[in-house]
Parts: sequence; C-alpha cells; structure tokens
Amino acid sequence: LQPHHTSSYRCKGYVSLVVSHWSKSEQVTVTVHRVPPLGVSLSVQLQGGQVEFGDSLVLNCAVAMGTGPLSFSWHQEGSGTLLGTGPHLELHHVGDNDSGQYRCWVSNGESVAKSGPLNVTVL
Repeated sequence: LQPHHTSSYRCKGYVSLVVSHWSKSEQVTVTVHRVPPLGVSLSVQLQGGQVEFGDSLVLNCAVAMGTGPLSFSWHQEGSGTLLGTGPHLELHHVGDNDSGQYRCWVSNGESVAKSGPLNVTVL
C-alpha cells in the first residue's frame, strides 16, 4: 500500500437467491500513512581506521525502518551549511575544519529522524 491508495472502498456482487440482484457493502474509508523513519545510524569508511590530513572520508547513513521516498541531509555541528543530500557523504582532501560531529537527518516528507553524532578527528 502507498499513501495514494487512501480512499473509500466498497464491494459489489451479484446475489442469486430467489430474486437475482446486485448488492453493495457499506463504504469503508482506508487511510494509508507512511511509516516514519526510525533507527537512523551512521558509519564511517576509513583507511586504516583513522583519517589523516588530505585523505578522503566516506560517511554512511542507514535507516532501520521507514517508508519513502526518503530524503537525506548531512550536517556538521556548528556549521549551518548543508553538506550533502544522499545516504553517503564523501569528504575529499579533509582538513582541520572537517574535524567535528556529523549527523544525518532522514525525512519521509511527513517526519524527520536524526542520527546520533559521529565524531570525526582529522590527524
């Protein structure tokens, strides 16, 4: 089911007893809601388990549950800049300004869930 399936439904059938005729059920309204995103988690792909000045870094955002379409946004604490909009954030040639806490926000258009912080330290 998808949200666009929200509607009123009834069934109709041909009854053939003594007198044959069409019969309809009572109308039923079905409302389909999206499942809010839950269980947003972050992971990091590091070469050798640490990131050094000038290296590249990939952060991954995963969602345990939720119906979409889902949209992603990446944020670094203390920065008002939107860093990315996909499930992966690639940081190329990291520098001192890239150290800090990162979060991923996931939205299904009705609600938003935020990951816990992921600490990144550039050596």
